[in-house]
Amino acid sequence: MSSLPEIVAPAKSLESNKHSLGYWQSNSDSSLAKLDNLPEYLLRLDMPFCLVKNAAKISIASGGTVALNENSNKDNSYPLLGIAPKQTINALGDQSFCQDYRLSYPYMTGSMANGIASVKLVKAIANAGMLASFGAAGLSLNEIENAIKELQSSLGDNPYCFNLIYSPNEKGHEQAVVDLYIKYGVKLVETSAYMKLTLPVVKYRVTGIHKNGKGNIVVPNRIIAKASRIELAEKWFSPPPEKLLNQLIEQGEITAEEAELAQYIPMAQDLTVEADSGGHTDNRPVITLLPTILALRDQIQSIYKYKDKLRVGAAGGISTPASALGAFAMGAAYVVTGTVNQACKESGSSDIVREMLAEAEQADVTMAPAVDMFEMGVKLQVLKRGTMFAMRGNKLYDIYKQYASIEAIPEAEKTKLEKTIFKMTMEEVWQNTEEFFNDRDPSQVEKAKKNPKHKMALIFRWYLGLSSRWANAGVEERKVDYQVWCGPAMGAFNEWTKDTFLSEPKNRDAVTVAMNILFGAAVLNRIHVIQKQGVELPVELTKFKPMQLDAIKNYLTE
Repeated sequence: MSSLPEIVAPAKSLESNKHSLGYWQSNSDSSLAKLDNLPEYLLRLDMPFCLVKNAAKISIASGGTVALNENSNKDNSYPLLGIAPKQTINALGDQSFCQDYRLSYPYMTGSMANGIASVKLVKAIANAGMLASFGAAGLSLNEIENAIKELQSSLGDNPYCFNLIYSPNEKGHEQAVVDLYIKYGVKLVETSAYMKLTLPVVKYRVTGIHKNGKGNIVVPNRIIAKASRIELAEKWFSPPPEKLLNQLIEQGEITAEEAELAQYIPMAQDLTVEADSGGHTDNRPVITLLPTILALRDQIQSIYKYKDKLRVGAAGGISTPASALGAFAMGAAYVVTGTVNQACKESGSSDIVREMLAEAEQADVTMAPAVDMFEMGVKLQVLKRGTMFAMRGNKLYDIYKQYASIEAIPEAEKTKLEKTIFKMTMEEVWQNTEEFFNDRDPSQVEKAKKNPKHKMALIFRWYLGLSSRWANAGVEERKVDYQVWCGPAMGAFNEWTKDTFLSEPKNRDAVTVAMNILFGAAVLNRIHVIQKQGVELPVELTKFKPMQLDAIKNYLTE
């Protein structure tokens, strides 16, 4: 029943039935089934089948012989309406992505900060044959180091990734994280929120580059970059800037040989187009951004002629089989999910947040100030249902722009902030802030003592920074202040899973969610292939609803 139909080369055009592709003829290994059985056939990705006209009805035919563009009056032959070939999940994307990183599927979970993309989440995804990035942003060096040790000891050779975030307000932190990654041999990082290339990220990429015995360039450290703008994507796809390489040589951070070989490699072979996502985002629509970056990729590849081709993935809005298939159809080599993983039980978030995310609709998101780039006016996308964080965060930024110092804020306004947002005096907030930065980055405290406006920024950032930690810890009395990074994809996921087992937060685990998105995309692709051949199918037979993980595994043979 699972045998591939024999395809006979077309002979002449079919005049008698313009809606037929040719004919299908049964043999000893073939069978016919009612169209009502189509959902089951679609799920069996490894089994090709045909749709034929059987009297006045459509039937499902397997095995047999197919002749394209021909008519037949032979016994046991039927007009051919459509063909559904075999489908594998990794064929949806660029199979070289899976081969290079030793993955089973072209799927990645993004690095949601503060450990929301947790060690537990990374383990689950890595052991399922997909790529996960640990959410190192916002964590201390000690927390990052502990995560590295745990993942290295438990995952062995299974691939995984660590985040490296642009940190303009913490000059030494980015360098310290890079040094940590190099020390422990972390060979793959996902970069995020970069507005320009920096010395630390170039150092990471170039360190250890050399030629092997055959004269081929070997690059130990790899980067999967995230970008939403053409000018930034171009920097990632280009070789490391000569100016930064020279500075690193002068500082003794890299060798002249490493700098010389760096001209033959891109900063990042893989770049994720970050569209309308949770967290840092420019709210760009993936349907316009992805093709633009794909064209840029081709342009840059033609210029530099890299030995290993450049690839582009898609993130932002990926939370259903349809959205994943759309990205793959436009040319994405892989897809990256974010907020839906925060809603899973392995994430470093709290059960309260998971419940909030399960109730989110597509319009329940808004923009609020980012703690790491507060003074620059950079914003990120957060959940607005059930929390006042966005309103309060934007209020703080408006006050920051309006006044030169804490002392310049009118007393009534200051009292209101202390009562409703900080729930303590400004002096107490500063004491906590000073203690934090004395341990993490003392230069911030020194700068604040000389610059009252910077001191105000640090005090306001106290709220912005803790709001996400309150959410992760599930601090009940601070629920109204939770900062929950969330994009409209969460609402789309909830709509798709409505009235299914995945509508319940307790049933949401990262692997089940991932496999439903991928498997569903493969099933929808088979449906679209059939429909594009001109076959009209009953709507009720063309839906894919979430399935239990064991059920999906039973259908997978790849």
